[in-house]
Formats: sequence, C-alpha cells, structure tokens
Amino acid sequence: MKPRAFGKVMLVMVIAGSLIGCATSPLTISTPNISAPDLGSDWQKDFDISTCTMATTGGNQYFILEPGFQLVLEGGTEILVITVLDETVEVDGIQTRVVEERESKNGELIEVSRNFFAICEQTKDVYYFGEEVDMYQSGQITSHSGAWRSGEGNARFGLIMPGNPMVGMKYYQEIAPDVAMDRAEIISLDQTLTTPAGEFPKSLKTKEGTALNLLEVEYKVYASGIGLIQDANLLLTGYGFIDSQ
Repeated sequence: MKPRAFGKVMLVMVIAGSLIGCATSPLTISTPNISAPDLGSDWQKDFDISTCTMATTGGNQYFILEPGFQLVLEGGTEILVITVLDETVEVDGIQTRVVEERESKNGELIEVSRNFFAICEQTKDVYYFGEEVDMYQSGQITSHSGAWRSGEGNARFGLIMPGNPMVGMKYYQEIAPDVAMDRAEIISLDQTLTTPAGEFPKSLKTKEGTALNLLEVEYKVYASGIGLIQDANLLLTGYGFIDSQ
C-alpha cells in the first residue's frame, strides 16, 4: 500500500457497470534517498499479535475487509480501483484477505497489485502482510518492483489501520528493508472532505511517507464506514459492493 508519490497504491480493475452506484450507503462495521531505513524510536515498528484471533473478513471504522467491497478514486487522467476479493492467501503463517488494486493513466493500465491483510478480532487493528506487484507499460509487464511478503528475508508485517486511531499515532505499514518501508502518522480525526461521491465529515487524515526517501510525503483521508476517500490528488467517485464475477 504505497504512497502514490512512489507510484504504488492498493486497487482493482474498473469493470463497466460493476460498481453499485457512486454513493451507496456507508458500510457500518462494529532528504534524499538514504542507504539505510530510518527506524526512529517514535515510529512503532513492532506489533504483538500473539493474543489476537486473526480474521480475513470484517474491518474497523476506516478499513473494510468484506469481499466484494470496492472503491473508485479518480483525478485527472488517473483512475484507481480498490476491490476486496473473495480470496485468501496464507502469508507468514497467517491467513490473509486479498485486496486487488488496479491503477490506470490516460486509459492505460500501469499497475496491478494484490495486497494481503488480516484483522485482529480483539483490537480491530488491520495488519499488512505484503503484496504481489505487476508494473505495466504498453500492456506488458515490465517489473515486479515493490513486491514483498512478511516472513521472507527480513520482511515483516506492519499496521495499515489501527482499530482505535488517535491523533499523533505513528506506525510502519510495511517493513521490508530496501524494498518497502512505508509509514503513516495520524494528523486528524475530524477532517471534512467533499468528493464527487459526497461530503464526508469526521474523517481520518494521515501523513504518509517512506523511510527509504524522507522527502517523499503525501496525505490520505479515510471516511468512517467507507475507507479511503482521498489518495494524494485522487478523490472518491464511487463505492459499494459489486456483483460476484
């Protein structure tokens, strides 16, 4: 789940007519490059899930893991579609839910990723266990840059969205040295944002970047019961459940 400044985000292919409207009801759910990553002590990088019952379905206030749920964000000539797939994969001994991302620009597919998430039933924290990545150019896969899996090499899982978010929380989303070291800081819980899909008050805003390049920073906004509604210059244009394919 990369900051867009690094050319990575989370999403699925836009299938004509697949999205159930642009504004269905929200889902209600109870410095330059550096040679070594900056693992400052103020950023949480260790996550104890030993007492958690990990699940592949559910979610918290700002992150949904329900199969068939989809978000569409657009800005200029770019389209980003996030879809929670009816598919699970075991990663690092944990069964995870697959969330597919598809990103296109000027009508051309530029990236597809399959991201692996699981939720702690006790705390509602959603953890990120890695991703498969296909980068495209002119319809051809050109690389798998940014791919990683927790438990392989020195990579380990991070936190994608806390179940009890608080302003000032700073945490690693990915911990894959030399590959993916994204991290987030919660800077607001009362953001109001108007998008083509509607106005969303009391939203969560994050400042996100990577320890691999401290100069690259972006902002994201998450609405309660929906999830991501702004990703850098992209705004939510549609959300809801899609028909099974």
